[in-house]
Amino acid sequence: MKKFTTLFFLFIFLLGGTPTMAQAQTPDRATWLWNPWMFYEQPQTTLDFLAAKDINTVFVQIDRDIPKAKYHAFIQGAHKLNMKVLALDGAPNWINKTGAKAKNNFKNWLSNYQTYAPATAKFDGIHVDIEPYALAEWETKRGATVRSFQDVIVELANFSKSKNLRFEADIPFWFDEILYNNAAYGKGNLAEWSIKSTDGVALMSYRDTAQAIIEISTKEMAWGQQYGKKVRVGVETMQSVDYPFISFHEEGEAAMERALVDVQTAFWGYSSFAGISVHHVGSWMTLQP
Repeated sequence: MKKFTTLFFLFIFLLGGTPTMAQAQTPDRATWLWNPWMFYEQPQTTLDFLAAKDINTVFVQIDRDIPKAKYHAFIQGAHKLNMKVLALDGAPNWINKTGAKAKNNFKNWLSNYQTYAPATAKFDGIHVDIEPYALAEWETKRGATVRSFQDVIVELANFSKSKNLRFEADIPFWFDEILYNNAAYGKGNLAEWSIKSTDGVALMSYRDTAQAIIEISTKEMAWGQQYGKKVRVGVETMQSVDYPFISFHEEGEAAMERALVDVQTAFWGYSSFAGISVHHVGSWMTLQP
């Protein structure tokens, strides 16, 4: 058992906690691998890093220029280390005509991959990062843009179900401030809708203190529990010059791990709590101690 897990259970013990059998499992740790050329060029180094960081789940970007055999080898290596691998992709324009081809290419690639890959090399799920708020239409045509986002989430959820794959999506913590009202989905809160419409979400709770992370994640954790869905709490390691408070880039890894113990402890009683997600492998590798 490695450093983070040891610290967490020591903290629980000192508080007098006695986790149930279900709670006593090793806390889940996930990360985004946006650059699959890392395992194309240095497969063992990549796997060693993930193992050293106690990663249980890795979201791996799909790049059609990388031979499928390289994905086979990486996923098989990850599975041997008891890691789950989810196919990662997405873009803001997936919700409109300009991104339809890329979205469909992803679906077609994954369908073909899952059909022909060895059983030990198949993906364990799908994880999308769409971020519709990066489009200009988010400000000028908010209602229609939200509706288009919902349509794509439903489409991908159905696709995932047809492939017997888990489906997760990234959402920002402030989606709980976004309301929708349309003919297809009625009216409600976009964060709540996203949680109940997927198997789980990775909440981009990007702040650099435990207290702030907990405060902006609690509503989503409660919704996850209400609907029987899972919520991962995400933290950032990339540098943000304009908004340094969203990342642990300045504080370093030790400070991040201490904060994550507090976050883990705060949400341990929620059945919806799926663990921690650290964004992302590339910036985490260069994070100061």
